[in-house]
Amino acid sequence: MNDRTAAMRIVYILLLVILIIYGLIMARDFLYPLAFGVRLSYLLYPIVNFLEKKGSPRIFAILSAIIILVFVVSVFAVFFFKRIYLFMDELPYFREKAVRHLDMLQQFIESNFGIPAERLKNYLLTQIFDLSIKSEKLFSATTATIFAILMQPVYVFLILYYRTKFAYFFLKAVGRKNRKVTIIVLREIASVVTRYMLGVATVVLILCFFNTAGYWIIGLKYSLLLGVISALFSFIPYFGNFIGGSIPLIFALLTEDSIGYALRVVLFVFIVHFIENNILSPNIVGHNVRINPFVIIISLILGSMLWGLPGLLVIIPFVAMFYVIMKKIPSLQPYVYLIGTRGTRRHALTVENLKIFYDRIRNRKIISKT
Repeated sequence: MNDRTAAMRIVYILLLVILIIYGLIMARDFLYPLAFGVRLSYLLYPIVNFLEKKGSPRIFAILSAIIILVFVVSVFAVFFFKRIYLFMDELPYFREKAVRHLDMLQQFIESNFGIPAERLKNYLLTQIFDLSIKSEKLFSATTATIFAILMQPVYVFLILYYRTKFAYFFLKAVGRKNRKVTIIVLREIASVVTRYMLGVATVVLILCFFNTAGYWIIGLKYSLLLGVISALFSFIPYFGNFIGGSIPLIFALLTEDSIGYALRVVLFVFIVHFIENNILSPNIVGHNVRINPFVIIISLILGSMLWGLPGLLVIIPFVAMFYVIMKKIPSLQPYVYLIGTRGTRRHALTVENLKIFYDRIRNRKIISKT
């Protein structure tokens, strides 16, 4: 009877997980704008909280923060579309160079791998035809994205305005017995996610300047536009630098006369990835999200499978929220240990561990000499 009960319990849990995943996929167009709104709310919360402490009414504090956000986004949009407009003026020139480079690639593949140029050409034409079909779907997706962007100020205002009401709802839902723990959890979630958002935004801002300078030194045209676009992908942990770096790499391959530009871009992307993951993020973002990299990567893959690019952008803060909640539940402590960073510190590549390693080598040399 106990085995049967345990088996039924596992079946119900699996069924619940399947239903949740199905619901997340089906409600994608509704949920991911709301998730972005939650993420932006945590980003603006320090401004709103500061203004409220100075005596400003909540409505004026939230509107002021939203106006600042809209101003920053508007400045970026003007800059971005201005650079895109300048790029479109030179698009025929770049297209001519890209076609010439593709012809050279066809000849190289035919001479070295024996694949007929006509066959390769038909394959490329097929891909271009498929791309034109996908562009029609992209238009409808873009329309939905514009609507989601326009809804962000509404979501942010309502989430920040009713945040106290949401907190009291959770306190009433858990009961008087768990009220103290719930308050601690809510405060920790607000602290962790806010610091994470501010830290990541700071890293992206630094990478905008760093990438722009790097691509300018390499000699790419539109280094400012390419640097900003590639930096924005750094909102995605671990994969963001490589995804963003692929854009200037493709640009260099298709528009530059020498392969050396592409090779320098590849080297620069790896340097940026090393600096961002070992210097910028540890010191600016810190260890606010104490989740091991393996779980973060799995979460990013699941987020992309559920919601695509929006899933990659919003998944980590929500994983951090669930991790904070799990830490306060005694029965989930084994999973907390599995997900967290505890237990691997002595294997991490830190200054302290490198110093210990150096001391061991030096002591061994001293012992061998004696």
